[in-house]
Amino acid sequence: MKTASVAMAFLFVVCLAVPLAGCGGGGDGEPIPATGKIAFTSWRDGNNEIYVVNEDGSALTNLSSNPAQDDSAAWSPDGFKIAFQSDRDGNWEIYVMDSDGSGQTNLTNNPGLDYCPAWSPDGSRIAFTSDRDGHPEIYVMNADGTGLTRLTDNPEYDWRPAWSPDGTRIAFVRSNAVTFDDEVYVMNADGTDPRNLTNDPAYDFGPAWSPDGSKIAFSSNRTGHLDIYVMNVDGTGLTNLTNTPIDEDTPAWSPDGSKIAFSDQEGEIYVMNADGSSRTRLTDNPAWDGNPAWSPAP
Repeated sequence: MKTASVAMAFLFVVCLAVPLAGCGGGGDGEPIPATGKIAFTSWRDGNNEIYVVNEDGSALTNLSSNPAQDDSAAWSPDGFKIAFQSDRDGNWEIYVMDSDGSGQTNLTNNPGLDYCPAWSPDGSRIAFTSDRDGHPEIYVMNADGTGLTRLTDNPEYDWRPAWSPDGTRIAFVRSNAVTFDDEVYVMNADGTDPRNLTNDPAYDFGPAWSPDGSKIAFSSNRTGHLDIYVMNVDGTGLTNLTNTPIDEDTPAWSPDGSKIAFSDQEGEIYVMNADGSSRTRLTDNPAWDGNPAWSPAP
């Protein structure tokens, strides 16, 4: 196991889904949207930083460049911004930066733990997890940090939100703090009508919607180790995509839905076809790399 495997131990704090990052700015100094890139978290500088890399593994760039822990990158739909979580102010907060790493701004600024950001498809809102009211619940705010609304109110832990591509629903993880049974749920975007999609005693987490909204990929240990699964959005049609003896988690779809990026227990990023075939290793570094996600379509 690699250096900083401990960073993966508490999944409520270190979020399991990461979107993509952009690199570079325009001639007028304004950032340009990132396309064909994968953002991920890496320990290669001795602390968690958000990196971006081309989908072929080239042009690796550190975007966050801060001595604190930075994690869980989430792309805005237009590719100009990246939301992420950072403990640089002493506790986990939701930040946003331009796609070239500039303009890093704290959006939450609350003594509670705020983590796992996810942009709405229209870019106007960010869903995230916070324990500011006593235990983890799903909240939503405007993209500038205003207009905070609590979406869930449950004695169990609700975390890791993921918007459906049409913006009408949010998938998330509901965890029992006593039994440690984690399930993938889906609810309306206003927090109503939460439904259990997995309903299995295994550890199911990290939902990621396919770009066409017909499938949800997630991680599960129902075979005794973590694999990447895919199911229909009503919970039917469950398929194990990886089925290997090592742990694999944090699936993230390519913008066209043809591929899925994920990480494994050795702390490397891989890409495979959406049916699980043609697995290709993207990173190769002694430090831990994880939490990948693809940049938006151009």
